[in-house]
Amino acid sequence: MKKLLLILAIPVLVIVLGVAALVMFVNPNQFKPMLAEQVKNQTGLELEISGDISWQFFPSVGLELGQTRLKNPQGFQNPNLFSVSQVGVSVAVMPLLDKTLEIGSITLDGAEVYLETLKDGRSNLDALTAAPQTETTAEPAATSDAPAEASTSAADGWQISLSGVTVSNALLEVSNAQTGTFTKLYDVGLNVTEFAVDQWTTANFELKGQNNDQQFTAKGTADFKLAQGFAEYALKNIEFDATYEDAANKIQQAQLKLATFEFDKPNAIDFSMKGNAADLTFEAKGGTTFTVDKAMTLVTLSGLSLDSTLEGATLPQSPMKVVMASDLSFDMNKSFLDFVLQKLTVNKIELDGKATVQLADIPKVRFSLHSPNIDLDEFLGLNQTAASTDSKDGEAGTAGSGTSAPAQEVEPDLTALSGMDVQGKITIDKFKAGNAHMQQVKTDFAVNRGVATLNSFSSLLYGGSITATGKLDARKSPASYSAVKRIKGVKVQPLLVDVANNDKLEGTGNIDVDVQAKA
Repeated sequence: MKKLLLILAIPVLVIVLGVAALVMFVNPNQFKPMLAEQVKNQTGLELEISGDISWQFFPSVGLELGQTRLKNPQGFQNPNLFSVSQVGVSVAVMPLLDKTLEIGSITLDGAEVYLETLKDGRSNLDALTAAPQTETTAEPAATSDAPAEASTSAADGWQISLSGVTVSNALLEVSNAQTGTFTKLYDVGLNVTEFAVDQWTTANFELKGQNNDQQFTAKGTADFKLAQGFAEYALKNIEFDATYEDAANKIQQAQLKLATFEFDKPNAIDFSMKGNAADLTFEAKGGTTFTVDKAMTLVTLSGLSLDSTLEGATLPQSPMKVVMASDLSFDMNKSFLDFVLQKLTVNKIELDGKATVQLADIPKVRFSLHSPNIDLDEFLGLNQTAASTDSKDGEAGTAGSGTSAPAQEVEPDLTALSGMDVQGKITIDKFKAGNAHMQQVKTDFAVNRGVATLNSFSSLLYGGSITATGKLDARKSPASYSAVKRIKGVKVQPLLVDVANNDKLEGTGNIDVDVQAKA
């Protein structure tokens, strides 16, 4: 038994003596001048360590670094580029013998980073991003490969693990005097649980921020796994919450939940949002299953759904219920978006169709839409206002408006047409506007760099039909236009009854219109 105790006591004694020798003969504060000198040589910036560097022995050997500042160059508003109140790093000693680097929990408290760009374009990061100035020797090429090979071979077979990372009370400020922008992240916190390659690790964060006059908050959590060599990674159990506010808009809640994320595999995502935009109040939720290829060139969204409610006095109907189901894909190499609208309902209006967008200096948009029924009067609330308008007709007639001056004609601004390349088809089975009923409405039109063309328009109307074509050329001012319209076999009496509540005329109407003019 005594021999066993002696065998156990020897390594413990060796460790105790080693720690004692480390404390007695190695003062970590002697590293301060060396660290400052190296930073000065490599970046030209001053490193100031005002706090003590102290040993840490439990649960593993490591160092604690006190108040540290990396000074800004001359001419910048903030004296520091980076400062931190406390840094702690520990490393387990015994696993090093087995080529295992076990890093204890890394703590970073009170870190502050100030990134600044002056009006002349100089940045306080220039010293860090510039290549270090080193003295050249006569024979650098002959020995340049040896250190790299030694470094690579020395790293072979090593295993790395990390007990965790804790960042608290961090601050980041980014200001640009050239653009007049300012971004600030504060109360930044990050916590990473025990990390090892090929194992799931949990990370969570939170922050508050300001971007000019915009205020926002964000917090989230996720599980991640990194492969050996960090060549691949996977995510799961992702949750993200945010708020946003500016002078006109306020998002009280924005939430995103992602069950998994892996390249070349379907990933399910759910989202919700509620808030105010100008005078509108909105609440929305939805989800989709998306896939991203490993090269990050193709993104597909399957079963994209949206269920939202809008309220506000500026809407034609309030509340307005918007429900959508669709599929979408985007090819980043070709800058091409393909969108399939399975169904879109806006209150009682239903739409379906498809669209493609080719991104360019002038985006190329092609689409086709269909609706089984559109009652424009109901959607715009004209059914409710018609009765009140009729009741006031007599009063308005006696009031007299002969003294009112005629409105001045103002040439319309059509410059927006020059930046459009749009071609579309719209089909409506039943359509109502101005209390006039139409069936089988079909239209084909295009807008191409300032020229709007109505290729065709056709509809059935009260036993007859209407067809039309037209063209508007806005490339010159004043704009020129032409239109051809044909109305054949329309029964006049039911049309007038619906439109004007007048049944005194009866017959069949035929109208031909062919005009050319300048606006």
